Amino acid sequence: MSERWTPHATVAVVAERDGKFLMVEEISDGQRVINQPAGHIEANEAILDAVIRESIEETGWQVKPTALIGLYTYTAPANGITYHRYCFAGEPIQAIPDAQLDDGIVGPRWMSIEELRDCPNLRSQMVLTCIEDYLSGKHYPLDVITEHP
Repeated sequence: MSERWTPHATVAVVAERDGKFLMVEEISDGQRVINQPAGHIEANEAILDAVIRESIEETGWQVKPTALIGLYTYTAPANGITYHRYCFAGEPIQAIPDAQLDDGIVGPRWMSIEELRDCPNLRSQMVLTCIEDYLSGKHYPLDVITEHP
């Protein structure tokens, strides 16, 4: 009997303020890594709602999605899981002072593109690819996404 292949659906957001990007420092497989605010889409959750929720849970920042940057796939060598990432551009609205961050999150970091390009501990290659795509102008309207209840 063969196992059914099921990719993991995730969202991420590239939020820029004053030339720096909102990033997450987190613990993954016992290592400190840098990622965008990102995570799994939950059952019955709208994609854009997942973007907003994950940003708050991972950084304590409310972010408003403004455009789709792209769709990305990545198979993690550590576990063999394939991730399908919907990556969005987002506007940082405000920090939420008492936001409860997810387990494993060290905290938010604002980093320049130079710092990110030099960072040896990005969670995956998708982190920099998404930001480079954002910087190159890949911005698609949010209405390219249609969700049926």
